[in-house]
Amino acid sequence: MNISAYDLSVWVLPLVIAITFHEAAHGFVAHAFGDDTAWRLGRVSFNPLRHIDPFGTLLLPAILLLSRSPFLFGYAKPVPVNFRALRNPRLGMVMVALAGPATNILIALAAAIGVDGVAQMDKEIRLLRTNRVHDRKRLVALSCIAAEAK
Repeated sequence: MNISAYDLSVWVLPLVIAITFHEAAHGFVAHAFGDDTAWRLGRVSFNPLRHIDPFGTLLLPAILLLSRSPFLFGYAKPVPVNFRALRNPRLGMVMVALAGPATNILIALAAAIGVDGVAQMDKEIRLLRTNRVHDRKRLVALSCIAAEAK
């Protein structure tokens, strides 16, 4: 099995970003609602190494990948949250739980907008190139006509 730079950029890099932001969001929201457990443990971080679970992030996906499983599954190290330390536990628990998935949705939307923007730029570039070719042909035709008129 060969893993190319394309595979890394399309699968691994976005996954690492999603996992890192997802887990950091849980800790950040918990801190915002009064629990500093994750903050004190350094888990509110965009460093992916802080969120790697050796089995769930590395070994399990590798086993599934190497066994040619029809699906791939893994997980990150959970961010510790002391729900009793939250100022408003009922609302805080809901917000902490929603922070990770909401972050993933926002990242997906930003990526979709970015991909669409790149696609639109590509269309514009192709249109400009096409127009340049047609303009050159017109210029050649006009110069031929002008040369014949002399």
